[in-house]
Amino acid sequence: MTHLLSLHDVSKIFAQSKHEVRAVDEVSLDVDEGECLAVVGESGSGKSTLANMILGIYPPSIGTISFRGEVLPGKRELAHRRAIQLVQQNPLSSLNPQRSIGASLRLPLDVHGLGERSQRSDRVGQLLEEVGLPADYAGRSPASLSGGQRQRVAIARALACESDLVVLDEPTSALDVLVQARVLKLLNDLRRKRGLTYVFITHDLSVVRNIADRVAVFERGRLVELNPTGKVFSDPDHAYTRRLIGAVPVVTAEEVRLRNHLMKKENVSA
Repeated sequence: MTHLLSLHDVSKIFAQSKHEVRAVDEVSLDVDEGECLAVVGESGSGKSTLANMILGIYPPSIGTISFRGEVLPGKRELAHRRAIQLVQQNPLSSLNPQRSIGASLRLPLDVHGLGERSQRSDRVGQLLEEVGLPADYAGRSPASLSGGQRQRVAIARALACESDLVVLDEPTSALDVLVQARVLKLLNDLRRKRGLTYVFITHDLSVVRNIADRVAVFERGRLVELNPTGKVFSDPDHAYTRRLIGAVPVVTAEEVRLRNHLMKKENVSA
């Protein structure tokens, strides 16, 4: 079986003044088509460095990264950049404030030559509607949108390329809890609808439960656990994972019942 993404003994070494730092240390893992793999760990655990290597921002110092069975070069070609897209943590900083929303969404269509030029404005409207925004938001500026709306635009921009793999780097951490839940629901809906594959980088284990199929736990650059989400939360293998789980805020049974009741009402009214 060919995995969509495979990392084989991958390390990233940064040279400092008098020593080297292994930000990622001999990591091997596979991501299957259509799944969501969450990558979790504390700050400095290597999560973002791993994401940057998958995206081609950093080449691996050691090891190989393969996509659909092909080893990716250190310098990615345009087709590779189209196939693997990024949704960043802060959508305001990732969107050009001088461009309208429509111009930001049209840019990847123009760069990759997707669709007829005369139909790209219509495609921008379709992308906005797909992420739950009106098509006429194309004329707005990023500053005029809320945080949740801007993140929807960032997701739409990643979808514009018809990519196979989306790397989501802390995509909900800058959002309040209610908006976070709506964005997670959108991501789940889009994954089912489009058959997308996600690598979901986060430090928030409470988010992981709602989106991930498997969880990769990183500690100081090393992969210490890789298991289905249910097992990670019910019977984690590694002591570090148990410490992370133990730090997740606990809610009462009454709060869980109330949350489920409110979510049902939200889904009915949505």
